[in-house]
Amino acid sequence: MTEMLKEIHPEEVKDNPFTLIGKDGMLVTAGEPASFNTMTASWGGLGVLWAKNVCFSVIRPVRYTYIFIERSDAYTLCFFEDKYKDALTLCGTKSGRNTDKVAETGLTPVVDDGPIYFEEARLVFQCRKLYFQDLIPANFKDRAIDAFYPQKDYHRLYVGEITRCLAR
Repeated sequence: MTEMLKEIHPEEVKDNPFTLIGKDGMLVTAGEPASFNTMTASWGGLGVLWAKNVCFSVIRPVRYTYIFIERSDAYTLCFFEDKYKDALTLCGTKSGRNTDKVAETGLTPVVDDGPIYFEEARLVFQCRKLYFQDLIPANFKDRAIDAFYPQKDYHRLYVGEITRCLAR
C-alpha cells in the first residue's frame, strides 16, 4: 500500500531545490478534471516573493500544457521517486494533443480541494497563479542563452503562490 500524502508547510521540505527541479524533474499539471494536461519540466525555482512562498515555472507556448495553464488560476508541481522516471520521460516526450498520458503512464489523477495532482507523487506543490510574463530576448544579458531558443519559441514565466504542500 502506498504511503499517504500529508499536508506540510513548504518550509518543512528538506529537498535541495536544484536537485529536485533540475535533476529529478517534475510534472506541471493544469486544467479541470474533465480536461487537463501534464508535462515534464526541469526548469524553475522555489523561493519567497511578495511575502509568499512561491514557485517559478517556465513553459513554452508551443507546449500543449501552455493552453491549460493559461486558462487556469491554479496548477501543480509534482515530484516523484526514481521508479517513475519512465512516466516523466513519456510526459516530456509525448504531447497530450495526441497521447493519453494518464493511460500510458498509469499515474492516478487526484481531484480534491485544489488543482489536479498525482497520487504517486512524493511531493506536491499546489499553486495559485500570481504573475506571468513572456521572456524578452533583448533582456538576456548572456548571449549563450540564445542557444536554448533556435526556434525563437521563448518561454513564459509563471510565478505561483504555493497554497498547499503535500509530502510522503
